Amino acid sequence: MIEEIKSFEDLKTAVVVSEAPRREPEIDSLGRSYATGKRKNAVARVWVRRGSGKITVNHCVMTDYFVRPSLQMQLNQPFVMTERANQFDVFCTVKGGGLSGQAGAVRHGISQALTLFEPGLRPTLKSNGFLTRDARVVERKKYGKAKARRSFQFSKR
Repeated sequence: MIEEIKSFEDLKTAVVVSEAPRREPEIDSLGRSYATGKRKNAVARVWVRRGSGKITVNHCVMTDYFVRPSLQMQLNQPFVMTERANQFDVFCTVKGGGLSGQAGAVRHGISQALTLFEPGLRPTLKSNGFLTRDARVVERKKYGKAKARRSFQFSKR
């Protein structure tokens, strides 16, 4: 049987709101969090730990590996959004794909690793779309076509 609710106070006592369980940080014995990021055909393995903001990609400094400023900015976006610039060192290895896909994979991995290091950052990263894997990949070539969708040039004669 449903109780009659006459005021907001009755509503507060009737409904018991349970809080979501708190996530514990996942940090290994060396003080790092590990995550995997993916984009197109690139897969990045990322380790994040407290530090001075040094980002190492495949044993190279980030500015040497990703020369284009747009790709460097893409790697720093998770830190800028969470206001954690120059507070974490990142070590990552990335394989497959091109530079753009690799940069997206590293960004995805950094975001995942940050949420494991500091679970409180998850809402900020999630709302900005950094935790979602960008699943867009190159469309395959079909038979009878020059490329994925382009037809061969029509010849009248």
